[in-house]
Amino acid sequence: MDETWIYHYDPETKQKSMEWRHSGSPRPKIFRVQKSAGEVLASNFWNQDGTLLTDYLPKGQTINVEYYPSLLVQLYDILKEKHRGKFTKFVLFLHENVPAHRALATQKKLAYLGFQCLDHPPYSPDLSPSDYHLFPGLKKQLQGRHSSSDAEFIAAAEPWLDGQTSKFF
Repeated sequence: MDETWIYHYDPETKQKSMEWRHSGSPRPKIFRVQKSAGEVLASNFWNQDGTLLTDYLPKGQTINVEYYPSLLVQLYDILKEKHRGKFTKFVLFLHENVPAHRALATQKKLAYLGFQCLDHPPYSPDLSPSDYHLFPGLKKQLQGRHSSSDAEFIAAAEPWLDGQTSKFF
């Protein structure tokens, strides 16, 4: 499980705007472009088979001790449905060490649902596959698109997430 901010409009990256030139040639003019004011926090739960649950945080809300355990219950229901007959009350679960994830209410909900948390060491980029594998591909797919609303943005993001094969995950 991991979260990322995705913007309604995200201009090209510095990497995309780079160009080869001779040392004596004039510098290209680069205009500053600001990211859009609209943004969505996408929380993605996935396993080796693909995306299980993607939640887009409603405007004006934060992921807190009340919100996060409700996502865990949704995930549990999805796992039970997808793995009918094979589902046991034992799931290895990796999420970051943010306060809403470490809260006592969240820990109790995880224990109740049978999720065993793997420790996520601080400052360890090796254990964040979402940040280095999943989210860059999604952001690259959405880059340069203009969306006027969250619903329009979500409609553009969902097909990419659902279209990835199990080999990708």
